[in-house]
Amino acid sequence: MSTNAIAKRYAKALVQIGAEEGLIDKFSSELSRFTGVLTENAGLTAVLGNPAYGIEAKREILQGIIAKLGLSPNVANFLQLLLDRNRLPFLPQIVESFNSFADDLSGVIRPTLTSGLPLEQSQIDEIKASLTKATGKKVVLKVEVDPALIGGVVTQIGDKVFDGSIKTQLAKIQDILQKG
Repeated sequence: MSTNAIAKRYAKALVQIGAEEGLIDKFSSELSRFTGVLTENAGLTAVLGNPAYGIEAKREILQGIIAKLGLSPNVANFLQLLLDRNRLPFLPQIVESFNSFADDLSGVIRPTLTSGLPLEQSQIDEIKASLTKATGKKVVLKVEVDPALIGGVVTQIGDKVFDGSIKTQLAKIQDILQKG
């Protein structure tokens, strides 16, 4: 089974539990805190993934982290399950899939808006309102500046890209002129 399929399976199960109890946001926050600890401590990740250490030693380490972070019982049990099934190395993909499923469930999209110049807040709000109206979903907009675009904006929603940049328009004009 592929890594992506494994991650999606575990993430979907946790989202369903979170949805039943109304705790999706809490689960997301707790998973992010736990992954942050693993990211900051490469040695800890190495120990939890090392087959030389026994499962009991790994469980004690995991329980210590869970206690320090004050994670909820559901997330604690989930992490314990991942450890027992040797799925902890898939945690970053699981968290990514979890957040994607949670967004789908709550009707949220997270587009990226890239502009050639910094935008004013009123412009950002207008674009956000347009995206909300067009998609019918709550929009959490990530705004970036890329001077290479020269001007205009590029909006990416999932795998769809809406390119209104001057750079792209100039490239199209150049292509038309070259083809004659």
